[in-house]
Amino acid sequence: MPLKLHAEWADMHAAGRLVTDVPMSLHTTLKIGGKADILADPADDAELNMVLRVARGEGIPVTVLGRASNLVVRDGGIRGVTVRIGPKFIGITLHNETITAKAGTPITTLAVAAANAGLSGLESVSGIPGTVGGGIIMNCGAYGHNLGESVERVFGISMGGSPFSFTGAQMDFGYRTCRLTNEAAVVTGAVFRLSRAEKAEILRQMEVFNSRRREKQPLDRPSCGSVFKRPHGHYAGALIEGCGLMGTRIGGCEVSCMHAGFIVNTGGGTAQDFLALMELVRGKVFKETGVMLEPEVIVVGEDR
Repeated sequence: MPLKLHAEWADMHAAGRLVTDVPMSLHTTLKIGGKADILADPADDAELNMVLRVARGEGIPVTVLGRASNLVVRDGGIRGVTVRIGPKFIGITLHNETITAKAGTPITTLAVAAANAGLSGLESVSGIPGTVGGGIIMNCGAYGHNLGESVERVFGISMGGSPFSFTGAQMDFGYRTCRLTNEAAVVTGAVFRLSRAEKAEILRQMEVFNSRRREKQPLDRPSCGSVFKRPHGHYAGALIEGCGLMGTRIGGCEVSCMHAGFIVNTGGGTAQDFLALMELVRGKVFKETGVMLEPEVIVVGEDR
């Protein structure tokens, strides 16, 4: 049964900021996913609060996403309201050695703004395709560094409607986790404290990291980045490659022949293909090495 639009959402619907029956394959970097009942793009904090308040009052489930670069949406789609913290939540403000960024700001945009201002600390994460909000929730990172290292403060709102503000220390950042990873909350912005450095050197370091990505990662194929977390004492990609799984396919999804830690959509792939291949990889690696790989990707939605 179609989800009925609440009267308070009428203006958003008329403006195209709240639409129904949206194929999530159009809104995920993996290019896979069934339809969301409702996709909402709030224009600002007030509209975000309103969407959450109405959903809470009506008992409508809420799913929050950014660029959906670390997300697998099942083929049956997402019930309830999917709230995207996207282009309407892009913005950067510089002040001395801090940058305040809205949650929808691409991490790459944040890193480039920092570099142009002669501020160092975000070079290694500059090529990560997600947004500030998603990056904070997952404490994304690369090349031995993570986003949380530079966070001074995080702002947001709980699903219950309460605003919050946490210091970086209060966020309890860990490997691909923080205090909000498993909480019902929406990050709306963050303050990053960086350090002064020569702009040319910052840009040079960024190019070094991004060159490594271009050389080693299948950036020309739809994917959701690294599928598995790094196991203690190992690298997921090396374990998968060592088990002879590169190039293994199920349906339209394939373990990348360029980087075994990626599963790519070769065209027409489904979430069922992806998840089946992910479990095949986990099973084979565990059988041959005794290491159980833990997913890094987030899986949402329902099966068909």
